[in-house]
Amino acid sequence: MSRPPKLNRRMVLEAPERAPDGAGGFRETWVALGVLWAEIKPRTGRESSGQELTLARVPYRIVVRGAPQGAESRPAPGQRFREGGRLFHIRAVTEADARGQYLTCFAEEEVPA
Repeated sequence: MSRPPKLNRRMVLEAPERAPDGAGGFRETWVALGVLWAEIKPRTGRESSGQELTLARVPYRIVVRGAPQGAESRPAPGQRFREGGRLFHIRAVTEADARGQYLTCFAEEEVPA
């Protein structure tokens, strides 16, 4: 990483939580783990069609401050970032620099096309 990222976007890190639905199954809810400041950069997007809805999957590179493995503040695949009504599903996370000061999260936002 040649320059420090501009962490100017307030993102809520959320994790899925399964709760019994009372009928023998489960429902998924999302629990806020905390607020992280991030730099967000779009990558190349693509479209996919469902039964009645076309969705654009827009990939993003989201950089946040580093956190040690196992820390609740460290994003992980399967979690998501929320920014207002926007949701960014985290697909992969890696260190952005050799010292681990920052993490790069590869995420996708699904929006109706």
